[in-house]
Amino acid sequence: MRLLLAEDERSLSRAVVTILKRNNYSVDAAFDGAEALELLETGNYDAAILDIMMPRVDGLTVLQTIRARGDQIPVLLLTAKAETDDKVTGLDLGANDYLTKPFATKELLARIRAMTRTQQTPVVSSLCFGNISLDRRTYELKSPTGSFRLANREFQTLELLMTNAGHSISSGRFMEKIWSDETDTEQNVVWVYISYLKKKLDALHANVQITATQDVGYTLEPVDAERRPI
Repeated sequence: MRLLLAEDERSLSRAVVTILKRNNYSVDAAFDGAEALELLETGNYDAAILDIMMPRVDGLTVLQTIRARGDQIPVLLLTAKAETDDKVTGLDLGANDYLTKPFATKELLARIRAMTRTQQTPVVSSLCFGNISLDRRTYELKSPTGSFRLANREFQTLELLMTNAGHSISSGRFMEKIWSDETDTEQNVVWVYISYLKKKLDALHANVQITATQDVGYTLEPVDAERRPI
């Protein structure tokens, strides 16, 4: 399940992202409301967590904007104790729930589970490209010849490639999406995980491959009919 977290307090954002990833969520972080609106317009998210007090555009305006354009994505608002009126306004604007800071990890996870259970449209649980599929619930990568259960970072790497199939993704983008909570990790870790995935795709006789373009990034694309990936 893919979430958007919009929180301008970077230390809190890093902590929440870490918690969510450890609980098998895929998370994108935004640090102001304008960035959140841009990501919500272009990304495919299952739910959003919005801090009410954010620079450039506040969380209530983000909520009002997406509801006005017909986006019914589940939204959890993060509020301070003194923001009682904002909680009421947020619910009236279409928020699914709110959580007061500071909050307990268990309560955050419970509220996310509760609001995503009430979605009217089913979450796409499996991604498909070529003859492979990726189960977002079990992390299982399948082809007609077999399957692998991917490790968490392998899954996130392939999920990003499959949701952007045919488009190049830079190492920096992988670092931002997957390793944002590990400031000491170097970018060559991306190449390491790409190598793991390439071996698994080859073992599964996948008709898709991950290609690398220097100074551009990595792309998931169909295998040329006249040659197999090396």
